[in-house]
Amino acid sequence: MSFEPSPRRVRALLNGVAVADSTEVKLLLEDGHLPVYYFPVKDVRMDLMEQTDKHTHCPRKGAASYWSVTVGDKTAEAAAWGYKDPIPDAKEIKDHIAFYWNKMDAWFEEDDEVYVHPRDPYKRVDVLNSSRHIRVVVDGETVAETNRARLLFETGLPTRYYIPKSDARLELLEPTDTSSRCPYKGEASYWNVRIGESVHEDIVWAYREPIPENPRIENLLCFFNEKVEIYVDGVKEETPSTAWS
Repeated sequence: MSFEPSPRRVRALLNGVAVADSTEVKLLLEDGHLPVYYFPVKDVRMDLMEQTDKHTHCPRKGAASYWSVTVGDKTAEAAAWGYKDPIPDAKEIKDHIAFYWNKMDAWFEEDDEVYVHPRDPYKRVDVLNSSRHIRVVVDGETVAETNRARLLFETGLPTRYYIPKSDARLELLEPTDTSSRCPYKGEASYWNVRIGESVHEDIVWAYREPIPENPRIENLLCFFNEKVEIYVDGVKEETPSTAWS
């Protein structure tokens, strides 16, 4: 567990109002948890906060108190928390307040909106061109095959193979209404794969408009390694075990 000062201006908005706005946030990095921004109390609109009866205890940080946040006619219940008397190892978050990301309407780092959670400064996402032969198999059927993939390497995750649509059997793909957001890549759209009467739901995705930091995956298809067979230069990749397995 570490607390690191961030040089970024960070804002949390509810109902169009910045309930927290700071250039002195601290980023909590904790094993097994997503990064969390902690705002100095002086940079939080405490006039919009109402303390609740909710309390929790963390063995690494201490006893937490919670606040609801109200802006106009909108209230986010128990959306913020802080540690009045944190344990010694967490003393840096005394007089700081954190917010549940999904209970706010929007978050900004400087003037760019960010999604899902703060980006970990120690996490890398690299995209490389590859001429290796990539083949994706579902139920024994080849659904994509290419020597023009772009390989995405993301810290802590399996290699993802992004494939041009012209190298996939699009007649086997069915678009769905599913979408997801990634703070490192953007908003993804999904497809099912239909093989005969068998439908494999939401195992293909693409970023139609990735964030500016990752333009090289735009409109390329990617299959969940966990749910398909992937062959690289004729050798079957080991199926990874992840949260998407």
